[in-house]
Amino acid sequence: MELLGLSPMRILVTKIATVLILVAISGLRGAEARKGRTLESFEYTAISCREHTASITDFGGVGDGKTSNTKAFQDAVNRLSQYASDGGAQLYVPAGQWLTGSFSLTSHFTLYLHKDAVLLASQDMSEWPVLKPLPSYGRGRDAAGGRFTSLIFGTNLTDVIVTGANGTIDGQGAFWWQNFHKGKLKYTRPYLIEFMYSDNIQISNLTLLNSPTWNVHPVYSSNILVQGVTIIAPITSPNTDGINPDSCTNVRIEDCYIVSGDDCIAVKSGWDEYGISFGMPTKQLVIRRLTCISPYSAAIALGSEMSGGIQDVRAEDITAVHTESGVRIKTARGRGGFVKDIYVKRMTLHTMKWVFWMTGNYKAHADNHYDPNALPVIQGINYRDVVADNASMAARLEGIEGDPFTQICISNVTIGLAAKAKKVPWTCTDIEGITSGVSPRPCDLLPDQGPKKITACDFPPEPLSIDRVVLKSCTYRVNYV
Repeated sequence: MELLGLSPMRILVTKIATVLILVAISGLRGAEARKGRTLESFEYTAISCREHTASITDFGGVGDGKTSNTKAFQDAVNRLSQYASDGGAQLYVPAGQWLTGSFSLTSHFTLYLHKDAVLLASQDMSEWPVLKPLPSYGRGRDAAGGRFTSLIFGTNLTDVIVTGANGTIDGQGAFWWQNFHKGKLKYTRPYLIEFMYSDNIQISNLTLLNSPTWNVHPVYSSNILVQGVTIIAPITSPNTDGINPDSCTNVRIEDCYIVSGDDCIAVKSGWDEYGISFGMPTKQLVIRRLTCISPYSAAIALGSEMSGGIQDVRAEDITAVHTESGVRIKTARGRGGFVKDIYVKRMTLHTMKWVFWMTGNYKAHADNHYDPNALPVIQGINYRDVVADNASMAARLEGIEGDPFTQICISNVTIGLAAKAKKVPWTCTDIEGITSGVSPRPCDLLPDQGPKKITACDFPPEPLSIDRVVLKSCTYRVNYV
């Protein structure tokens, strides 16, 4: 359109001004569209990367620590499950306090927590659905009935990741501990993370606080990585085990720091006649670079629920401080099952009650229907390269009369006893085995084989398949309100 009556210069100036005004208006509109949105970039290593990413805020999540987000989390997972066959999906949880009850994940899925994100476990019991007891246990642990669903739960899944930039999951366990102590619970307390009948699971780079009971519980599952997880609960909190692989195959636990009111890691496979009938062992388990503080329990426990069997456990580079025992095997008449081919090396222990503890008279049973003639087989237990100081006793090793624990091998072990240590550093009954280079001198049931056997009790030469898993580098950008 021609601007009549104006000089060419005036026309040019007018056109430029019009363009600038339009650009400014466009910029303002764009700024308004972007107002309140945040762009985050992050990366991590994982078993799988995802093609699709969304934020919990896209599904109505509110991180104020007061608003329940249970529905938002479950809606988000359900909506994102449509991408399972299209490269998978990731749910991003930004900074904030996200109150939620239990929610279930889906396959080919990642839950990612920002470093300042906190999942707060709800104290409203109506937000915790009740499940049947585990078939290998026959009953709940806190009560005879069922159990509350774990905070983060999944069953019959494959390729699932729960990770973050050391984001936090706070179980707010005091509420549950008080009800447990008062006998007010009709069902067993929930765990923080549990996967059942699942395959290819990664749990990494998280901080777990104050779980109602066990923290991480993979059960009836395989090919599991647990890495870089910090777990903290009061040392007097009831049953707050750190990581409990239960009837699982091919598990790798590494670089974890655990302060607990119970065992830092407890390896399990079912309880009495129920575990025997279910018959699913835990096997091919790697534990490395674990740091544990647990004054009333073990750094690593095998059992007591081991009726489906435990085999081929390899633990190395274990540090325990102010912990009741370094490694403890717990079993009893009626358990059946087996614990065999256990290998532990390079333990550094400070202020311990026992360095090694095996007991065949653990009393707890699921019910009165167990078979007292179902005797466990405990054999092939190997410990080497252990240094301990300020220990009250070197070892308490108690097998079962008529069912001794056999093929025990202990080598290259130096134990410094506490000033008020027991007068007899070793107590041994119903066991068989050998030692080499162990101080103080072991009991007569573990005769010294001399320095030529100092390298006995070693790991098998072949690595387990879980150690061949290579993680991918995944990079993402997410734009959220």
